[in-house]
Amino acid sequence: MDLRNLKLFRHLAGTLHFARTSKACYITPSALTRVIQRIETELGKKLFIRDNRSVEMTPAGITFKKYADDVIQRWDRLHDELSCDEMLQGELFIYCSVTAAYGILPDMMIKYRRAHPGVQIHLETGDAAKALVKLSNQDADIVIAALPDDEPKDFVFKIVSQTPLVFIAPQQYSEIVIETSDGIDWKQTPLIIPDHGLSRDRIDQWFAKENFIPKIYSQVAGNEAIIVMVSLGCGVGLVPRMVLEKNPFFDQVKILKKAPELPPFIIGLCTRKKNLANPRVKALWSIVDIS
Repeated sequence: MDLRNLKLFRHLAGTLHFARTSKACYITPSALTRVIQRIETELGKKLFIRDNRSVEMTPAGITFKKYADDVIQRWDRLHDELSCDEMLQGELFIYCSVTAAYGILPDMMIKYRRAHPGVQIHLETGDAAKALVKLSNQDADIVIAALPDDEPKDFVFKIVSQTPLVFIAPQQYSEIVIETSDGIDWKQTPLIIPDHGLSRDRIDQWFAKENFIPKIYSQVAGNEAIIVMVSLGCGVGLVPRMVLEKNPFFDQVKILKKAPELPPFIIGLCTRKKNLANPRVKALWSIVDIS
């Protein structure tokens, strides 16, 4: 089976969006559809369930993704072995948040590009909470992520930064924060919280410790969405300070000084242990060692 077709399938399995994959892989949506149809015809199985609103992988698609990952990895290893005495080449897939792409990635990637100009880098940005899932699903070779409380045994982390979690409130809507003589009334102050991820774990632990039922205005995906909703006066939110400082709405919110201090985020470069056998991943790992 053609290696490019396998890569197109794998990319689509990661995005579950024909338009995004066709744009990222420089192929028309109709041509991408024909590629997937040819693979399905070869296999005699449907790989995706597609309607006007969504795309989902079938059980056969999930199984075939494992095959595609294995074939592509084997090809990369063969390519590395055959060119071990030459300049490092091949592809490196990185996933991180927009904030990490602005604030953490540039320094290390400048050094990496100078040392290994033959490596083709693919960078995908998105919700930081999805980074470890992307890595686990083999949709990325290496990610920048906040270290979880329980580190997966097959992952390795290298600390590159740290940032506190801060509670933020709108600058213009002071009535949103309900205060009493004892401080902020957290039972009455509306909260905008993440719907998943480490920030959600932190705030849930705080709710349990304080033993109260919060007044939740909304649960959203992504720190950027939390900051926007706070700036609009919808409630109080919890975000990493690093994200806040690089957000265009920074001047429209304020950090609450009377808020509780939750454990900070430890930010690290992360990959699967077996990925360190990949010379492109190993080279980036080494550059972080000397940064």
